[in-house]
Amino acid sequence: MKFLHLGDLHLGKSLGEFDLIEDQRYILDRIIDIAKEKKADAILIAGDVYDRAIPSEAAVGLLDSFFCSLSENNIKVFVISGNHDSDERLGFGSALFEESGIYICSKFDGHLYRHVFTDSVGDVNIYLLPFIKASQVRHFFPDEKIETYDDAVKCVLEHSDFNKDERNVLVAHQFVAGGADPVLAGSEHIQALSVGTVERISYSTMENFDYVALGHIHSPQKVGHEHIRYSGSPIKYSLSEVSNDKSVPFVTVGEKGELDIELIPLKPKRDLRRIKGELKQLLSSENVTDTEDFIYAVLTDENIVNDAMSIFQQYYPNTVKIEYDNEHTRSIEHVDPTDFTEKRSFTDLISDFYRQVYGCEITEDELLIMKEVGREAGVVDEAD
Repeated sequence: MKFLHLGDLHLGKSLGEFDLIEDQRYILDRIIDIAKEKKADAILIAGDVYDRAIPSEAAVGLLDSFFCSLSENNIKVFVISGNHDSDERLGFGSALFEESGIYICSKFDGHLYRHVFTDSVGDVNIYLLPFIKASQVRHFFPDEKIETYDDAVKCVLEHSDFNKDERNVLVAHQFVAGGADPVLAGSEHIQALSVGTVERISYSTMENFDYVALGHIHSPQKVGHEHIRYSGSPIKYSLSEVSNDKSVPFVTVGEKGELDIELIPLKPKRDLRRIKGELKQLLSSENVTDTEDFIYAVLTDENIVNDAMSIFQQYYPNTVKIEYDNEHTRSIEHVDPTDFTEKRSFTDLISDFYRQVYGCEITEDELLIMKEVGREAGVVDEAD
């Protein structure tokens, strides 16, 4: 069996004020070309198909066009939902889609979905595990001890019909880590920091599969073993991905134990770049290149340049953001916030915060509530 592994399409996503739908259409067309050139049997999509739970009309139309092209070329599609997707919206019409070779598992119902694909060697089991939380799995297995996401995935696999002696492929959308954590990017980094270890799943939980097609992390990488892999997002969606070399894994599953993985580079319609220097230097004729790229500019000029964005966009119309790195900004970075907060009371700090956010004074009742919350969090003295 031969297939392409995709993940984190985030159809409908924007970069700053710029709509990426045409960039996404361009890269999906390239993926269709690769699938046809390689004579792929299938495409596996490991979640976060859409960027939002309620996708835009353009995003839905793009996915529809992508599925139709694959179906017309007799390329099967296996899709799961990610944490950005709406189970109901992604799963709409899934029973009908199966007649066209498009298999969508958008919601965990207590069973690990399996489709059997038959090639010249025999059967390959394609298991689809949409994004799950420990609480969801506990609902179906109330007698099991399920505290973490790792417990949840182990429980699902233990109650499945998985036979490690057969050829098995798993598609999943989770935060899987090995000896070293995955390289994170953008919002996934913030999410990982906020949840600590409860979301982390050990790669050893999945290592008996012949291939594990993961989604959730935008940076392409293996986890623990070559056959447990994040495809990464097909294009760059944040500044933290600026150095990523995007690719799509082309996977060949031969006889049991035989696996070949080829990473095929993906070149975007418009790249995302970070450039740094003085404005005059960055916009000199010899330095202005690939003007349609998305640009994050860091200016090192000591003085603020009036209307820098308008100037930049005359050369780079898709400039996303401009920041400064000079003596003034560096001095601000080294200011310790405790220097100006430790001598102020909680009442003063929260009143200032409320005034800046809402444009009015906090009431006595609201202040009492905030103090109670602060005491429970341990940041307010009982005497305050």
